[in-house]
Amino acid sequence: MRRLLGATVAALAMALTGCAGAAGGDDRPHIVVTTNILGDVIAGTVGDAARVTTLMRPNADPHSFEISAREAAMMREADLVVSNGLGLEEGLQRHLDRAAEAGVETYVAGERIDVLDYADGESAGTPDPHFWTDPARMRDVVDGLEVAVKDIEGIDEQAVAQSAAAYRTELEELDQEMTESFASIAEQQRSLVTNHHVFGYLADRFGFRVVGAVIPGGTTLAAPSAADLRDLTEAIERADVPTIFAESSQPDRLIQVLADEAGVDIEVSELFTESLTEKGEGADTYLTMMRANTERITSGLSSGPTD
Repeated sequence: MRRLLGATVAALAMALTGCAGAAGGDDRPHIVVTTNILGDVIAGTVGDAARVTTLMRPNADPHSFEISAREAAMMREADLVVSNGLGLEEGLQRHLDRAAEAGVETYVAGERIDVLDYADGESAGTPDPHFWTDPARMRDVVDGLEVAVKDIEGIDEQAVAQSAAAYRTELEELDQEMTESFASIAEQQRSLVTNHHVFGYLADRFGFRVVGAVIPGGTTLAAPSAADLRDLTEAIERADVPTIFAESSQPDRLIQVLADEAGVDIEVSELFTESLTEKGEGADTYLTMMRANTERITSGLSSGPTD
């Protein structure tokens, strides 16, 4: 358990250096979160009971983003560090390890859910870290976080309980909206293709088939071969999908090439899957992101089979 003095020192240092999320004189417990999707969910869960700093900038790639030396030092002074885990933060793991070694309390969201493994590709058999595409699993993350933050010295447990209950209700409403929207997609049209394997949890929760991905592994740092693209083109033709999906945090050049290669009339629709956006760009909160994706998936896959 970290003393409040550490959080206060970190807050003052951030105010002097201009780091994002700093608030001079703010003596609330300080929670540092790796990814912006988790950061938004954590902020919604704890409300005003803690100061939440998110390291990953909007529209960044969680597999490869990096942090400054000051941000790394801030992690080692936090009252709690929250990460996704399951191999997602590939460029940040050494800093997470050092914070843990320094005695900082940690909460790894991926350890609190029912984990799925990748079914195919280069990552087959390894844990899939993209669990946020399933709001039911995000409720599990909120439940675990509510327990974890109550151990922070100086935390207002009643305020956390109220905020967590309200946010949990919002997740339940989101889950119901997604269920109702996806119910309008015919069974034979529930096939997903995207940049890389990111929809395993959504598919598991809502009854979709993941036909394949342009990038063959679970990370955006990999690259497809000509054989990968050829195999995926054949899979798309067999599944007769009307739309393939490009992620907003990655250029859609490869997926557009794939659409052209398939030789069929196929749409390319952008989804928000790996990162939140800046305000006004369509997905500045987790709830907004999921609703936007639900609408685009439903629209893209309800258009009927291709000719």
